[in-house]
Amino acid sequence: MALPTKPFAPSCDRNSGPILGVLRRHFADRRTVLEIGSGTGQHAVAFASELPHLTWQTSDLAESLPGIGLWLEEARLPNLPPPLELDVSRPWPATRYDAAFSANTLHIMSWSAVQQLFERLAEALADDATLAIYGPFNYGGRFTSRSNADFDAWLKERSPVMGIRDFEAVGALARSAGLQLLEDCAMPANNRTLVWRRAESGRTRTLRDAREAEPPRPDPPSACSAGS
Repeated sequence: MALPTKPFAPSCDRNSGPILGVLRRHFADRRTVLEIGSGTGQHAVAFASELPHLTWQTSDLAESLPGIGLWLEEARLPNLPPPLELDVSRPWPATRYDAAFSANTLHIMSWSAVQQLFERLAEALADDATLAIYGPFNYGGRFTSRSNADFDAWLKERSPVMGIRDFEAVGALARSAGLQLLEDCAMPANNRTLVWRRAESGRTRTLRDAREAEPPRPDPPSACSAGS
């Protein structure tokens, strides 16, 4: 049987630096981070090495865990525990984290899975938790660039349930989980990093109340912008 090879995504090398700049600001006072959909494991190694005060918990579907494990074994960082198997369609362990991070996941998940993700986060995050999500987003139902429109078309060729998500719709899910937008940062290659903080001592709000609490933002800010 062939031994598994360590996976590698060039995009992780390119975007780790800009993402790290955002995480340094918002995860400075955090202690335990759940990374959802760790993919290759590259981000985990990059961020855990630069943010040693954090225990960085990787997670993904079962088929991705061996590749993540190879990155973690090579790095041998004390703040990188073994990866967890997590699936949004199944219950998660009853562990609570004061931060969570996910990169390039929402557009490869079905919309129902994105909804399930935020439902799981409502239970997994501590009362004052911070959530950071990186990836492409539409604003006001429009693509922010031609490259994002082309990427969305490519995703839908792979699967009709995939696609770039609307900032407003994801924001409503976050608010329904008791999260308030802190920052919306422009990233290279027409991506964003969105940062939320648990605003109401973990108490979830209704989707209707969440939508009324924050007006829609039809156009993305050109750089980092504080949430409404």
